[in-house]
Amino acid sequence: MIVFPNAKINIGLNITEKRMDGFHNLETIFLPVNWCDALELVIADEVHFSSSGLNISGDPESNLVMKAYRMMQKDFSLPSLNIHLHKAIPFGAGLGGGSSDGAFMLSMLNKRFRLNLSGEELELYAAQLGSDCPFFIRNSPVFACGKGEMMEPVQLALNGLFILIVKPPNEVSTAKAFQWMIPEKPVNSLKTLVQLPVQDWKDQVVNQFESSVFKQYPEIGELKKRMYDLGAVYASMSGSGSCVFGLFNELPYGEKSLFPASFLTFNQKL
Repeated sequence: MIVFPNAKINIGLNITEKRMDGFHNLETIFLPVNWCDALELVIADEVHFSSSGLNISGDPESNLVMKAYRMMQKDFSLPSLNIHLHKAIPFGAGLGGGSSDGAFMLSMLNKRFRLNLSGEELELYAAQLGSDCPFFIRNSPVFACGKGEMMEPVQLALNGLFILIVKPPNEVSTAKAFQWMIPEKPVNSLKTLVQLPVQDWKDQVVNQFESSVFKQYPEIGELKKRMYDLGAVYASMSGSGSCVFGLFNELPYGEKSLFPASFLTFNQKL
């Protein structure tokens, strides 16, 4: 069985306060995009994890795909599996690729072995893997708050627009990005602001991580400026970075050639 875990972008991101448990409360809009990994499982005599594509370092057992499998193994009688992950979504990019892999593994196990878990039950399992993992169970536009696990559907008037996502060579540590942040409650909720016309988002729908990340990585800030120079109606860093995306009425001609070869690019019509 094979599935294709997709990425997400954040449209706006406010870090509102630090919690007593050491995490942060936030509010954001999660939007799925079709930049995908590939995840395959086959029943085997023993558990084996392999990967291809972008290099995955570290102990395989620390990968969220394996953590998802081990977590479900505790509660259900699952066979040994040969698991292969082809990695295309870049790391340290603010695209949620690892979270997506883990969440898709949960959904795949549920379907393949007929565990009969509801969407709500899968979200509870996903929340044990990471704060934005439950989103990838729903995988549709949502307004998220709390740690990112509290979600409600949101309507976005983006049909017909194009999205261009660019990943510079930099990788931004989410943990460090939070260390650089000073939480601040917004005057207006993102849930209200995203109902404005997209062309009015520029100065109102903000990612609070940008000010601190751009100080550490000025080239990421320059990448956002480049999006506007190319005609974006709205541009932003996604999550804690380092990817920057732009929303366009029409994609700039030869968009891949407009950025250095060391940059990864992806585009999609919304």
